[in-house]
Amino acid sequence: MIPVVGFKGAQVAVLGLGRSGLATARALAAGGAEPICWDDNPAARDAAENEGFSCRDLSRQGAFDGIASLIVSPGIPHLYPAPNPLVLAALKASVPVDNDIGLFFRSLATPEWDRFEQMPKVVAVTGSNGKSTTVALLHHILEEAGRESQLAGNIGRGVLDIDPPGDGGVVVLELSSYQTDLARALTPDIAVFTNLSPDHLDRHHGMGGYFAAKRRLFAEGGPDRAIVGIDEAEGLYLAGQLSEGAADDRVIRLSSGQKLTGAGWNVFARKGFLSEYRKGRQAGSIDLREMKGLPGAHNHQNACAAYAAARALGLAPRQIEAGLESYPGLPHRSQTIADVDGVRYVNDSKATNVDSAIKALSAFKKIRWICGGLEKEGGLDALKGQTGTVEKAYVIGREAANFAMQLDVVSEVCTTMEQAVAAAMADAQPGDTVLLAPAAASFDQYNSFETRGEDFIAQVDARLNR
Repeated sequence: MIPVVGFKGAQVAVLGLGRSGLATARALAAGGAEPICWDDNPAARDAAENEGFSCRDLSRQGAFDGIASLIVSPGIPHLYPAPNPLVLAALKASVPVDNDIGLFFRSLATPEWDRFEQMPKVVAVTGSNGKSTTVALLHHILEEAGRESQLAGNIGRGVLDIDPPGDGGVVVLELSSYQTDLARALTPDIAVFTNLSPDHLDRHHGMGGYFAAKRRLFAEGGPDRAIVGIDEAEGLYLAGQLSEGAADDRVIRLSSGQKLTGAGWNVFARKGFLSEYRKGRQAGSIDLREMKGLPGAHNHQNACAAYAAARALGLAPRQIEAGLESYPGLPHRSQTIADVDGVRYVNDSKATNVDSAIKALSAFKKIRWICGGLEKEGGLDALKGQTGTVEKAYVIGREAANFAMQLDVVSEVCTTMEQAVAAAMADAQPGDTVLLAPAAASFDQYNSFETRGEDFIAQVDARLNR
């Protein structure tokens, strides 16, 4: 646990008592604060009270009297599409609003660090797609190289629930736009921006607000090293803002597809090969083509980001290559679950938006594509012209017929995962890939993308009699 500093003897309100909320209450108490908890869910309040925390209805008149700060869970809106009423009440009462990420950065360093030979480091990764794979891959590389590493944030443990890092330890954080948007302190040693595509636009009032939320990771505290994907205009702009010139190697530029050989520090992947260039000269090269845990150009981009972060932490190219080769992949992200009779079955349920689905479609040939679900803002127009590898689509979801009508491939309306898997397996020929890459959220039929992916795996396993 990371005890929260700066609130000893003060009352601090905690709104939202899920995984991060309860961890925040514990960390506040460990730092000498008095957490005042609230959640609309009675069961969540019961869980907090069972741990000895006080609960107070923050909607009551005067509820924020004497409160030093309000700590908000990431799923609760603080500005768009409209502020949560309790957040609004805190703001009107001039109570500062923060989240667990802000508390983490203000509380991580301790006097004990003065005795360390090598200071701990924090690597924070944000972006639209590839965050989870990038942080999991970096964490794996570090552990394979014998470095202490902890994975936290939007993946793994809550940031305040981790152990204090030891001498030379590394904390690897995945941070969503919900987390970076509100945190009052953001001071990672290394910050990574993977890419940007439309997502969560209602929460951020459009693409400008969405990009601004991501940009805060680089602007609020200023990392020692910034690693920035420049394949989109926003990333190119961000790299330009952070850099003092072409040879400024405090910014490492990333690309999947472009050759980057300028005077600075560049890492890119082309045709399955990762290359590192510094001062115009090649400093490293890795063949990614046969690495089963990293299929496709989108995963090669993730490999570039993890490679760059590992290099910034002092690892040698060959140490990183060993970690890339042994990386098993993450569940629900281009996860091969079976390879039977020449047919490969891949679970990419995390492809919850159009951009991530396009990347999954580009990673395989002859695809039997299971897609559909709750459409996100922006529709499916970007899929047009990107489905050349698809033999046929099998569409699930409550609005499957409407979803299928928007696709430019032969489609079958299946509605349920059971029907889609059965139809795709019946049609599949040797050399085909049955791919779940929904291009949509799961909430019309499932409570999470993980549940959707697990259903896909269960349906495949049942028909393969495994």
